[in-house]
Amino acid sequence: MNILILGSDGYLGWPTAMDFSAKGHDVTVVDNYFRRRACTDMDVEPLFAVPNLIERARRWQEKTGKVIKVVIGDLAEPEFARSLFSGSCKYGYPLTGGTWDGVPDAVVHYAEQPSAPYSMLDYKTSTLTIQNNLMVTTNLVFAVRDLAPDTHIIKLGTMGEYGTPNIDIEEGWLDIEHKGRKGRFLFPRAAGSIYHTTKVMDTDLMWFGARMWGLRVTDLMQGPVYGLETPETLMDEGFKPFFNYDEMFGTVVNRFVVQAVAGYPLTVYGKGGQTRGYLNLKDTLACVELAAANPAGVGELKIYNQITETFSVNQLADMVAKVGRGMGFPVEVKSIENPRKEAEEHYYNPVYTGLKELGLKPNYLTDEVMAGMFETVIRHKDNIHSHKIFRGVKW
Repeated sequence: MNILILGSDGYLGWPTAMDFSAKGHDVTVVDNYFRRRACTDMDVEPLFAVPNLIERARRWQEKTGKVIKVVIGDLAEPEFARSLFSGSCKYGYPLTGGTWDGVPDAVVHYAEQPSAPYSMLDYKTSTLTIQNNLMVTTNLVFAVRDLAPDTHIIKLGTMGEYGTPNIDIEEGWLDIEHKGRKGRFLFPRAAGSIYHTTKVMDTDLMWFGARMWGLRVTDLMQGPVYGLETPETLMDEGFKPFFNYDEMFGTVVNRFVVQAVAGYPLTVYGKGGQTRGYLNLKDTLACVELAAANPAGVGELKIYNQITETFSVNQLADMVAKVGRGMGFPVEVKSIENPRKEAEEHYYNPVYTGLKELGLKPNYLTDEVMAGMFETVIRHKDNIHSHKIFRGVKW
């Protein structure tokens, strides 16, 4: 297939690009380096430096003989977004050679400001999150409608769209009977941050595009991702994805492992009963590939809950502490006042069978997997700066 990946410099985007390329697909990646700039501006650089997209694509071609085409630009600009579907975009890599017809079979949409804490820092970061995320999605919807109506859109949503309702979370849809009549509706949303609110709006925009214009969309409601290793990231140190360990951009499992190695108490917010669904980085790639291989039909919005297991924050902290202590680290777990407005103890029972039915074989969070993450962090422990871990963003 011809695959276009938006937001491909990030934690998920680059591994996805390598995975599709390794399997023989024609891959084009797009980014504007927002996350790099934000990390620098806020002094929260990742655990180790990551080459830019052009350098990574060059190394990828040297290692594999396969070309990943790179386009640098801002998808919030309508004409730039449209250029990706009209065939008029300019490549940053390769400089010569290669052709692309501008009509991808599938477009994977990661191109958003991805952090809830960043979106809640102040009115400036909140406004930037809203403007960037909604403009990128709007531009994508119109570009596909006008220039590539057969292209399958695969959007990365978030389980955070649902909140923590006191009923089972179905996979995107809910059948309702009301006053003797029945209907099928998007599952009620209850976002807990500005970032998550933009993701709810993304889903609404995609549903609008499917209903009104016949677009083909799969929305993957993903939980927090952990891990670093895929078959491709092991080929070259420069192929590893961003690994943030700070409160702004670091996911909780990755962050806890770094805190354990650094001798920084694991920061459990409040009672620690907050429960969410998680998945391994390898499973993210598998889920996106399954979505691409099983596209939505014309006018269809498919929704999958993209998680493989659920944990409370306390359970994650206990697991990290157990593995860390077994490796000789005196890990301390510390409960602190919760800076977030959220239910700390709640019912949480999401359905997540759809992707398994398509063939997903999950990689579960075992002690062995956790120990492997520790080993990676230990190799880079001299790069850990404890002042970057926690800043207590409140909402």
